[in-house]
Amino acid sequence: MSRSFGWLAFLGTLLVIAGVVGLIYTGVATLTSMLLFGWLLLIGGLVALAHAIESRGTNYFWLGVVVAALNLAAGVVVIRHPEGTAEALTMFAALLFLTGGVFRLVGSVVVRGPQMGWTLLQGAFGLLLGLLVLFDWPHSSLYVLGVFFSLALLFDGLGLIAIGVGGRRIVSMVSDRLDDRGAGRLDAPAPATDSPPKAPGDGQK
Repeated sequence: MSRSFGWLAFLGTLLVIAGVVGLIYTGVATLTSMLLFGWLLLIGGLVALAHAIESRGTNYFWLGVVVAALNLAAGVVVIRHPEGTAEALTMFAALLFLTGGVFRLVGSVVVRGPQMGWTLLQGAFGLLLGLLVLFDWPHSSLYVLGVFFSLALLFDGLGLIAIGVGGRRIVSMVSDRLDDRGAGRLDAPAPATDSPPKAPGDGQK
């Protein structure tokens, strides 16, 4: 278990390094994320097609074929046109930020709950972020997705490092306690008997 937690910490370190490099070279990170997204769609389409072939003769066969075909087509488009895909996804992300920010602002004003201040702050931040991305579009597509992708790698790596280091400490503490208990059992004295020792002549008729 200690070795497994060590591998988790090592993988987390690699993800942190990749996240830092991606934050420095955001354009490369955006292109990399689009290519990974395209290959994931292709692999998902192939897996869906294999499941559809296995379920032929059922009512879900044609639905599985359609889903597999859509995934394969989308994967090919993303891999062949990563820049255009990044522009489309950046526009979609900006619209999500805008709508989410507006809904949070309106909802916080209408409901006026105990967390109204935080909700207003979140809504204003989402609205501002959406406007900044939208006003700089399509140039923002060169760095927005790369920044998000790199931040995801960075925080995932930090989480894995925390799990790996904490897990190794817990395993070492448990093993030390087990060793102490085993040593205590070996060093424990033999249980004393309550009956007094017999005299040499006892028991003889």
